[in-house]
Amino acid sequence: MTKSTFERYGGFGSISKVVSSFYDKVLDSPELSKYFENIDMRRQIDHQTKFIASLMGGPASYSNQELERAHARFTITRAEFDEMMELLQETLEDFDLNDEDVNEVVQNFNNRVNFVVRH
Repeated sequence: MTKSTFERYGGFGSISKVVSSFYDKVLDSPELSKYFENIDMRRQIDHQTKFIASLMGGPASYSNQELERAHARFTITRAEFDEMMELLQETLEDFDLNDEDVNEVVQNFNNRVNFVVRH
């Protein structure tokens, strides 16, 4: 049986390190950091680790309705979403994921744009 991307890259422990690094980049962004000013970042990193794990075929899942509900109070633009996606891609590359796996995760992330961005 073929291992998932999640399994090939070491599971939750490894993905948590990726997500921590990702949020270091996000918090350095003048455009994105404003969304995290009053957020418990430990909780956010835990939540996002599970979300990224789900994008990698891991044992976590988030429905589109959950994503929509979690982001409803924000007015996230497509440009901000794209910046998050670029930072995610950069971070995955920093952790030496191969190009095919990076593209898979980024595409899975991008597929959720309509549940995050306010139109």
